[in-house]
Amino acid sequence: MKHIRVHELGEPEVMRLEEAPELKPGPGQVLMRVMAAGVNPVDTYVRAGLYGYTPELPYTPGSDAAGVVEAVGDGVRHVAKGDRVYGGRAVSGSYAEQALFDAAHVHPLPDAVTFAQGACLGIPYVTAYAALFLSAKAQPRQTLLVHGASGGVGTAAVQLARQAQVTVIGTAGSEAGRRLVKEQGADVVLDHRDPAHVEELLRATEGRGVDVILEMLANENLGQDLKLLAPEGRVVVIGCRGTVEIDPRELMVRDAAILGIRLKNLPQEQARQIHAHLGEGLRAGTLRPVVGKELPLSEAAEAHRAVMRPPAYGHIVLML
Repeated sequence: MKHIRVHELGEPEVMRLEEAPELKPGPGQVLMRVMAAGVNPVDTYVRAGLYGYTPELPYTPGSDAAGVVEAVGDGVRHVAKGDRVYGGRAVSGSYAEQALFDAAHVHPLPDAVTFAQGACLGIPYVTAYAALFLSAKAQPRQTLLVHGASGGVGTAAVQLARQAQVTVIGTAGSEAGRRLVKEQGADVVLDHRDPAHVEELLRATEGRGVDVILEMLANENLGQDLKLLAPEGRVVVIGCRGTVEIDPRELMVRDAAILGIRLKNLPQEQARQIHAHLGEGLRAGTLRPVVGKELPLSEAAEAHRAVMRPPAYGHIVLML
């Protein structure tokens, strides 16, 4: 089989397309024939050695994928050979024609959902759900600001929030991105490159501010975010590419909070509940992953450059 292999950490070009032996599932594992692999910003941080740990080299990048079950190990009952599935936390890396997953991280993919869309679910939708409802505890009729709402996590957050009757304000840095955010159901869409968007947001909330902010680029926006919070508001930091200086008084006067999220800390039972919710939304058509760009596996380096290049538009996937 073909897979992407990283022998040394560094720039996107360290990823090489190589041949490898066929994989076999062990007890409690699922072997997927990968049709599409999701490309997430965290993949680029790991590859560059900027994620806080160094993977054992060589390794195959990628966590998320969608495809068809090729084989299952002992003890696996909820999926069988031939089933359409999506998975996250790939044991062997998902940038490959085959990938191994622990069975708990593999879920049925409804027929109406494409493999490319299925590859968008693992990190983006679980992150958005956990940030909204587990960390920020968003409630119906509260107001949410999604900073960078046109990307993979952003579009997922808008869809999930609208499903839960949360009022959504979304920002994007391009006209196409803002159009996409509106199509996903945002009530108000703003251009975060326009300094006037802060005043527009405050007008839209009648000066109160927002209850929850999902922040994709905290190193640029967090200081300003705190000034946009309503009393007892919460900012959930999903993405950050550097340090930031804030004024803690902005938190104090609002009894507000800054929260962080990392999926590796998510308990398995909560993850199971999230995927059950996602399955219901996918079957009902209320959740519709947005694929912004499809690239072949051989162009993994370009995919890593693209996922970090603004403006964001949907999710990037590698097609096999």
